[in-house]
Amino acid sequence: MSKAKAVILLSGGLDSTTTLAIAKSMGFDCYALSFDYGQKQKSELIAAKKIANNFKVSQHYIMKIPLADFANSALTDKNIDIPNFKKTNEIPVTYVPARNTIFLSFAIAWAEVIKSQDIFIGVNSIDYSSYPDCRKEYIKAFNNMANLATKEAINGAKISIITPLIDLNKVQIIKKGISLGVDYSLTISCYQADENGKACGICDACGYRKIGFKSAKIKDPTRYK
Repeated sequence: MSKAKAVILLSGGLDSTTTLAIAKSMGFDCYALSFDYGQKQKSELIAAKKIANNFKVSQHYIMKIPLADFANSALTDKNIDIPNFKKTNEIPVTYVPARNTIFLSFAIAWAEVIKSQDIFIGVNSIDYSSYPDCRKEYIKAFNNMANLATKEAINGAKISIITPLIDLNKVQIIKKGISLGVDYSLTISCYQADENGKACGICDACGYRKIGFKSAKIKDPTRYK
């Protein structure tokens, strides 16, 4: 029997790579989807290619969408600096307007084309609770919408948005990935990594990553500037 297909949103970072590993461990035939959305640093896409190849996904598609044309975010706007790491309940300037909604919309379209009913996304409501599109309520609402808006779902092939990391902290995510053989040296989480993939060590993504490896008592394989 052929394996069930799954679309995996793959940024090249720690969370999305762990999510891919989980999908693989569940026996899915994985199709990785990455986005070149105008982010300042492109090294994460190079990482995503390496990771997709390492996991031998059936297909890795990098879609180019011009979010930088109108997204007022520190990740896309050259006039807005990436802030240093700081735990806060406020929505940070690194939030990209409607990014997960846009990404998931493309994911359900591709899923419908390849006859997949499962979409994996590595959102996390513990460490990044201030991002509105990483919450359980949001995922549930989007999942409901997806099953109202697609031909395959209306015909009975319901879509499931799967979020295996939603209730895990960074330590738990890292330990889960290690147990599945994830090589975290391939991943890039930094918001402003250089063209060689070296991380800044001071942005939010780097801050949570550092805390995760330190608390998990696992050597951090990240290459810092």
